[in-house]
Amino acid sequence: MALGNGHTSHPDFAHLVLLVFEAVLEVVCVSLPGYIVARRGMFDAEAQKMVANLNVQLFTPCLVFTKLASQLNADKLVDLAVIPVIFCVQTLVSWICARLMSKAFGFGKRQTNFVIAMGVFGNSNSLPISLVISLSKTLKGLHWDRVPHDNDNEVAARGILYLLIFQQLGQLVRWTWGYNVLLAPAVEDTKIVDAARDNLIEEGRYRDDIDEEDLEQAASSIKKIGSSSGDESPRTVSSMGSSSSNDALVRPVNGEVMATPANGNIVGSGPGNLAGNLGPRQRSTGHMTQFPNYSTASTDQSEASTGVKASISQFFARINASIKSFFNRMFAKLPPGMQKFLSTVSHYTTRFLKGVWEFMNPPLWAMVAALIVASVPRLQHTFFAPHTFVSNSVTRAIQQSGGVAVPLILVVLGANLARNTLPQEELVTTPEGKKEERNLLIAALVSRMLLPTLIMAPFLAIFAKYVPVSILDDPIFVIVCFLLTGAPSALQLAQICQLNGVFMGVMSKLLVQSYVVWILPSTLILVMLALEVVEWAA
Repeated sequence: MALGNGHTSHPDFAHLVLLVFEAVLEVVCVSLPGYIVARRGMFDAEAQKMVANLNVQLFTPCLVFTKLASQLNADKLVDLAVIPVIFCVQTLVSWICARLMSKAFGFGKRQTNFVIAMGVFGNSNSLPISLVISLSKTLKGLHWDRVPHDNDNEVAARGILYLLIFQQLGQLVRWTWGYNVLLAPAVEDTKIVDAARDNLIEEGRYRDDIDEEDLEQAASSIKKIGSSSGDESPRTVSSMGSSSSNDALVRPVNGEVMATPANGNIVGSGPGNLAGNLGPRQRSTGHMTQFPNYSTASTDQSEASTGVKASISQFFARINASIKSFFNRMFAKLPPGMQKFLSTVSHYTTRFLKGVWEFMNPPLWAMVAALIVASVPRLQHTFFAPHTFVSNSVTRAIQQSGGVAVPLILVVLGANLARNTLPQEELVTTPEGKKEERNLLIAALVSRMLLPTLIMAPFLAIFAKYVPVSILDDPIFVIVCFLLTGAPSALQLAQICQLNGVFMGVMSKLLVQSYVVWILPSTLILVMLALEVVEWAA
């Protein structure tokens, strides 16, 4: 590391406070308009949910693709292999801290999952990126002696690249484990639970043999199946009508994966719906005793296109049947042992791929596309070489859309802080509820911003000093690791809570405590620790 001995590389303490305050104030300035608009009643909870969903489906994938695909290449992928290791260690430490805090407060399963989500998923985007850019241009001694002619811009670029790798690893876990498990919607409707119990009994399970975990899993599946195909967000069975029978609602059709706001499976019911659109005659008002709407003009249009659609469907059906028939004949000629082996492999492979498909969402698909582009030099050159046709058109459009993602997250963050937009059922009024909310807040803050720093700081110092891995010798990488160790909970967790309708009240208070009260002293301590480790490891 290119650092001198002593404390000559340290900035003046007051100047460091100013740098941290500038980075925090940048977040505040972008978030403030969202707060003001929400307080004036122009940005209610439904509008916030719509904007958050739009951000997940469109702008965030654009940001992920442009940042990763432009910065990575095959050589860097090898050097950066240590980042997933550090990420896993940080995640494990945060998980242990969150479990210990939940055990200390005696939380139930859902409350424990919330604390784990707040502890495991830290902010690796807006605040750390702003801070890294500021520090790279103001701190002395961050140049890496392994990079010829290193300068402040190169330091900032490397810091952003490191942050983006951590960020995408966090995105991967956040939108799978976090969205689908830790912050999943609560299963509270008694009709759903009763329907789940009936289904398990019909499958041959005795009533006394049904445990809570199986019941919750079955009820969660029923709740997803209760979504209306024309809606953009899931609804519970109880919200779909008062006289519908459980049996009609709980059974999936053709095994299709039901839509959730962030898994990319949301399918509208209008024209162009590849999953099949409902004609006007088929739509109902949601109650079994009322006649569906009927539109003669729309029906005439649908009848005109029926012939073409039927011909295309029959053509592809014949091709599909021919392919299946060919492989079935080939399979029948194999020995019985080979047939059994292939059937087993096919069964588990299909289950695995279906599970992966259910977990995938637009940001994760964007990450896969970025890795493909980054791994193929010619493809990367086509997208990102200056003054090329694709770069000037497609890439520039994606970059412009990606530039909206972080500001939009911060605007929604500001709106989340305005508690007048929270649903009434999320506002705690009872003494017991307020006590639990306070305990959740304390546990989340300690397990995210305090305990992981105390545990990871010595670990990172030893890594930087003694482990012979190239990027561990880069001063800006050490600073990035420290910033992520004690960073506040990720802003997207508020987005996930809003999409799933869980813990919105305590999440709002946690954002205020994390990003208004504790962010300045916490970030200041992290930067000072990082500079001390950089100097010690030099």
